[in-house]
Amino acid sequence: MTENLKPIWFITGCSTGFGRELSKMLLEDGYRVVVTARDPAKIADIVAGHSETGLALALNVDDPAQIASAVKAAQEKFGRIDVLVNNAGYGYLAAVEEGEDSEIRAMFETNVFGLAAMCRAVLPIMRARKSGTIVNISSMGGVCGFPGIGYYNATKFAVEGLSEAMAKELAPLGVKVLIVEPGPFRTDWAGRSLKTPKNAIDAYAETAVARRQATQAYSGTQAGDPVRGARAMIQAVEQKSPPLRLVLGSVAQDVISARTEAFLAELRAGRDVALACDFPKEEPPAGAMKFT
Repeated sequence: MTENLKPIWFITGCSTGFGRELSKMLLEDGYRVVVTARDPAKIADIVAGHSETGLALALNVDDPAQIASAVKAAQEKFGRIDVLVNNAGYGYLAAVEEGEDSEIRAMFETNVFGLAAMCRAVLPIMRARKSGTIVNISSMGGVCGFPGIGYYNATKFAVEGLSEAMAKELAPLGVKVLIVEPGPFRTDWAGRSLKTPKNAIDAYAETAVARRQATQAYSGTQAGDPVRGARAMIQAVEQKSPPLRLVLGSVAQDVISARTEAFLAELRAGRDVALACDFPKEEPPAGAMKFT
């Protein structure tokens, strides 16, 4: 594939973590990339030296006007968007009872509603071309619930359901969806970006509070390498038939596998109860013709 035929990527949340590494890697590989962040000063270095192939834009995905402006600027610069990476998001660690309404709603606004708004803004471009890929960054927390991160789990479970439905809607239209499920990586997620409740409840010391403390303590020492994770995402997008889900990191692989096996065991154990809840199947009247 020649350089001018390489897909045009649009990435949200590029100031740190996967967004930053993806943007740098793609630009170094000759792709055209729209690099966005709430504060464009934090991404200026990424596009430095890439004036023809890089475009840095201010974007808060909570703001519909900024979404519309950024998508328009991307089209004006490059003519289209081939790959949208919804990476913007953050964590709020609190037991369900500890949760503060304003913090919960703010996280949903970014992690779920902002992601959905970006999809709605870009999909008309992709549908018109009958091609494109939406990459939604979920988490192993979008598959497995953990004490102390229930609200974050809820945002990522929402991303999973939205993405799976969208994949089925878009498949006949030539647009693909990739759900990325990372485990712990050395990004800023567990560092400065992480939010916690103002008033911890002692009753959750052994569950939610303990997990919060452990998560903050291992920030910077996680097993996952964002550079290798970014490369895996690019390779998945470039596949002719990419998977619906891409699990990243050994921790996520082990945790999601164990959760899936436990879920299957519960399904099998509860099969008789599930089937018994249907209306009884009506038997045809005696002597009625049976069709095969």
